Amino acid sequence: MPSKNDKKEPLISRRQFLLRTAATCGLAATAGAWGYVFYSKEPVRRSEAKIVTFRDYRIQESKVFPQLVVVHGKDAEKMVRAAIEKIGGMGRFVSPGDKVLLKPNVAWDRQPEQAANTTPGIVAAVVRLCLEARAAEVWVTDVPVNDASRCFARSGIGEAVKRSGGKVRLAAENDFVPTDLRGEALKVWPVSAIYHQADKLINLPIVKHHSLSKCTMAMKNLYGSLGGQRNRLHQDINGSIADLAAAIRPTLTLMDATRVLRRNGPTGGNLSDVSIEDTVIAGVDLVAVEAYGLRFLDLKVEDIPFIGLAEKRGIGLSDWRSLHVAEMNV
Repeated sequence: MPSKNDKKEPLISRRQFLLRTAATCGLAATAGAWGYVFYSKEPVRRSEAKIVTFRDYRIQESKVFPQLVVVHGKDAEKMVRAAIEKIGGMGRFVSPGDKVLLKPNVAWDRQPEQAANTTPGIVAAVVRLCLEARAAEVWVTDVPVNDASRCFARSGIGEAVKRSGGKVRLAAENDFVPTDLRGEALKVWPVSAIYHQADKLINLPIVKHHSLSKCTMAMKNLYGSLGGQRNRLHQDINGSIADLAAAIRPTLTLMDATRVLRRNGPTGGNLSDVSIEDTVIAGVDLVAVEAYGLRFLDLKVEDIPFIGLAEKRGIGLSDWRSLHVAEMNV
């Protein structure tokens, strides 16, 4: 029995076939012509990203407290607490409800003994002090040169932050914001968005030798806020560091000189390059903190061009001895 689906198409003549083919080709040609007319080699336009600037994280200056505090000792927690208490207490710098960002040096896949990264005990102590001052959140971040997860793990900083109640925050590839640094060498540059979300910024550098800039301490530690091809900044390393110090004004700087990498920085690796100095330095003057740290590397202010450039821009004073300085042992 024949199926109702067994239908035969009506036969067409050769002439009808040619006419239909010609019509189809004509439509295709027309569509192709219009496609050619409207084709553009220009990429699809995207909305321009908003360019932002850094907020000023500093607090109001005070003549009551020392401008520079130097503490010597063996216990990182005690040293940090003594330094912060002497300079006015963490409540001077952190208000209840603040989101506080800590910026240690966590650039390298190294162990604490190698002195390539900030000592984890110092980071943990600052986290605890911020939380005691009723900060809403305490974030710890860096944009490492080596793999970020390995740097935070091997340096001991990741675990120290977790145990002290802070949170490690790392910027993903898309978490960088075009930021106008308003500098001479540094113009618009991708900056970790975390910096634009924080209310306060505490700078936690370590004292180290650097093969290009001779030293990396308070000012150069701020490089860890930047994304992009940072090696390009080495073409004018001194101008770039001064620009960065002018653009990012931390609430407080607490510098780690417990272990000092005196040679083969900034990565180090050999314990023979490390000297034990058991010192922390706290201050609100970024240039003064930097200048004080030079003693650990047998350097002078005139050896470091970016310190002079920063001073000329009014960022701080290189003559730290002219400031109110407090020094103690704990």
